[in-house]
Amino acid sequence: MRILTVISISELTKALRKTLGKKGIPEDEITKLADYLMSFFGFNDEVIDNLLRPHDRDVFYMLEEEGILTTRREEINLKRGKLWRIHYWIIKKEHIKALAVSEEEEEEEENFGSVYDSISEEVWTRD
Repeated sequence: MRILTVISISELTKALRKTLGKKGIPEDEITKLADYLMSFFGFNDEVIDNLLRPHDRDVFYMLEEEGILTTRREEINLKRGKLWRIHYWIIKKEHIKALAVSEEEEEEEENFGSVYDSISEEVWTRD
């Protein structure tokens, strides 16, 4: 039995922020991209390349470079002797989950230092 891994829009947004945010892409664009990507995949792991328009394919290639997507292809022999190739885009859910978790850990580390910043100077002085 195969266990279905599901990613949330929040996890995908965090993963995109971790990868594309470092390249200067604004937060609102990252959020739109997460929605856009989920509109293709939803609860599925893969999308057939034939469904994509050229602009969509360009975005998918960019996400492949960032490690969010990968590809596979299938070859089928038709009765007439021709070879038919089907290309698939696969969303890397485990990698996305790992990126989302690592971002949460970084946020916790950043917030940890702020606890001490909120304490007044008087607490630190001794008589």
